[in-house]
Amino acid sequence: MIILVDLDDVLADFDGGFYAEWKRKYPDKYIVPPDKRTKFYLKEEMPSEYGSLITEIIISKGFIKSLPEIPNAKEAIYRMRELKHEVFICTSPFRNYKYCVSEKYEWVEEHLGKEWIERLILTSDKTLISGNYLIDDKPEITGCAKPNWEHILFDRSYNRYITNKKRLTWDNWDKVINVTG
Repeated sequence: MIILVDLDDVLADFDGGFYAEWKRKYPDKYIVPPDKRTKFYLKEEMPSEYGSLITEIIISKGFIKSLPEIPNAKEAIYRMRELKHEVFICTSPFRNYKYCVSEKYEWVEEHLGKEWIERLILTSDKTLISGNYLIDDKPEITGCAKPNWEHILFDRSYNRYITNKKRLTWDNWDKVINVTG
């Protein structure tokens, strides 16, 4: 079985990193807390006048590399590999990719190990990548092809309105996708 796993907010805590940096830089500027978000893109959820401040944080040098791990994610993907599944990290870079691309590689090497660099796929169109499952927090994955994988939602507050897809966390992943056969 081929299992594709998104990086941001699935393995790496993008929201946690963003909110910590926002609080550090702009402690007096209120934004919707992560557990109350209803939209995937931060800029769509926050006051429009904060747009450039949000961008400044997420494209800044060191932001991606410094993201904390999502609890139990590393153990889950290592377990998938132990069960003889092919596991790849399938992630999209930002359009403003100056630091994003290299830092995604650095994050993977630092948190998962050098061997995972060979399992990292960067693409702006995940529908072109083959697999059995794509575990991703983005509510809808679109692109130029009809994907051959099943999209399984990694549970986040902003994707809970989707009710017609399987949903998982790193505490129930093995039951949701039945990787043990």
